[in-house]
Amino acid sequence: MKNTDLTQEKILEIYSKYVLRNNKKPLNVFTFCDDHEIVESEFYAFYANFEQLEADYLKYFMKQTVMLISEEESYFEAHAKTQLLSFYFTFFEQLTLNRSLVTYLIGSDKNNLENVKKLWSLKKEFQLFIKSLAISEPLMESQTENMVKIERLKNKGIEELYWGHFMATLKFWLEDTSPNFEKTDIFIEKSVDTSFEIFEIKPLKKLIDLGKFLFNEKVKSST
Repeated sequence: MKNTDLTQEKILEIYSKYVLRNNKKPLNVFTFCDDHEIVESEFYAFYANFEQLEADYLKYFMKQTVMLISEEESYFEAHAKTQLLSFYFTFFEQLTLNRSLVTYLIGSDKNNLENVKKLWSLKKEFQLFIKSLAISEPLMESQTENMVKIERLKNKGIEELYWGHFMATLKFWLEDTSPNFEKTDIFIEKSVDTSFEIFEIKPLKKLIDLGKFLFNEKVKSST
């Protein structure tokens, strides 16, 4: 009897159990589907191959995290730092519940996470989340085209800085051997506090303001 209620979540669940029991990918899509009474064409409705499926796990955890924290009424009224902390604690709680799977997915590449292709789609989702926080300053209609470009570059820089912080946190968690991974919680709290202190002091904004001043002075002197 074939599986008539196949969902993305069901495929991820079945696949995760397989790789954790066998410590390797299935031989091919056909054998995987045949062993689990899945119509092969139905599998392809969700994924083209196992590589794509594996890349979807962490992105799936991230989407689940955003959904969970967004269900809290107080979330949208909270400060951006509180929102980011809620995200980190919830996301890494999910990773901890699936630590064996995440460790399998990352494999031996934890010292070189930027080159792990499975994390590339996760980066896009993470940066969309960072954009939703009130970290970046909104673009004003009165700004000139060049000022808009400067602001966009600044905001892109913020997204990259927080992605680097996310990668550092993931690496810390992968290497954490403390009970219940309590040191990761401490790392998250201290590092997020530090990052927001930096942005509240706004040295980057001061540099941008200096750039604006120099740009305006150059324009004025040339006219």
